[in-house]
Amino acid sequence: MPADGPSPPHRPSPPHRPSPPHRLSPRHLAAARAAKGFMPEEEGIALHRAALQACASVPGPLLEVGTYCAKSAVYLGAAAEVAGTVAVSVDHHRGSEENQAGWEHHDPDVLDPATGRMDTLPFARRTLEAAGLEGRVVLVVGDSVTVASVWERPLALLFVDGGHGADVAWADFRAWSPKVAPGGSMAIHDVFPDPADGGRPPYELYREALASGDWEEPPGVGCGSLRVLRRR
Repeated sequence: MPADGPSPPHRPSPPHRPSPPHRLSPRHLAAARAAKGFMPEEEGIALHRAALQACASVPGPLLEVGTYCAKSAVYLGAAAEVAGTVAVSVDHHRGSEENQAGWEHHDPDVLDPATGRMDTLPFARRTLEAAGLEGRVVLVVGDSVTVASVWERPLALLFVDGGHGADVAWADFRAWSPKVAPGGSMAIHDVFPDPADGGRPPYELYREALASGDWEEPPGVGCGSLRVLRRR
């Protein structure tokens, strides 16, 4: 004990809080694993947990920009099912620039033989059917910015994972980020600080959101290239 006064009061260490368990059923996980897409499972589970936390904080639907074949929509839809809300997934289903023929992420299986154009909508519908989430995930087929122009309800969580070209990514961010309710969350996928690991636009969106002062990054919520921010 110090000679010049009483010892400070004992403050016990905070209890260890393990990562919250996910609420994905075996059916959900099987459907997500089988779906075409680019989200690693650990990042999908982190997105699912972030959606659960967002729904516990503020009312409102979940919304993702960029459905592709609905892999990530399963993680969001499972969270919406637990929370008693809906997940909305917006995509024109013609593929982003990086999905087109000649690009790294092109998959010829998603070409419509009748038109020669990409059409991922049938794959998305089958994924949601396999997951048992057709009544919980609403697929909106259309241009993201056009849909945002008529969207009014505040969102509990926004997931930005559409096209990664600069013009498209910034347009999605500017159109949709104001729709998140105060206290709600915005998740951004494919955020790579090192340019050698991936394209710059998602990282630039993430940095812009933090620099604006409107968003903060809670510790321990993101995973891998998934970053999750909370609106102040």
